[in-house]
Amino acid sequence: MRSVNKVILIGNLTRDPETKETQSGQSITTFGIATNREWMTSEGENKKSTEFHEIVAWAKLAEICQKYLKKGKLVYLEGYLKTRSWENENGEKRFRTEVVLHDMIMLEKRKQSEEETAEMLSANPEKEESSENEGENIF
Repeated sequence: MRSVNKVILIGNLTRDPETKETQSGQSITTFGIATNREWMTSEGENKKSTEFHEIVAWAKLAEICQKYLKKGKLVYLEGYLKTRSWENENGEKRFRTEVVLHDMIMLEKRKQSEEETAEMLSANPEKEESSENEGENIF
């Protein structure tokens, strides 16, 4: 029977990526992200919840994550869940479930150029002087 192990997340980095090398020289980068969820209860009360996820990237993707990602950056991630286990100093068995990356897309807003802003204003003459943040895509 076929099975699926796929994770898609959009969230913000909770810490800068850390890169190490395996004994064979392959790069491995780890970082955390936070995802938020909002909902309304049956009583009409707004609730919020944050989940924290451990992310692992290997090889070339690890190098790209190390080079371009920083704490607070908004990212789209695709990968799969992997649980690893080890024994701590006290001999207790420990477990950690991580997302092993297949794909990463940076989603940070880009600043609009002056030319793009001028084109928007000329296309919409009723619009007054725009602020720095107007016209940016906001998630």
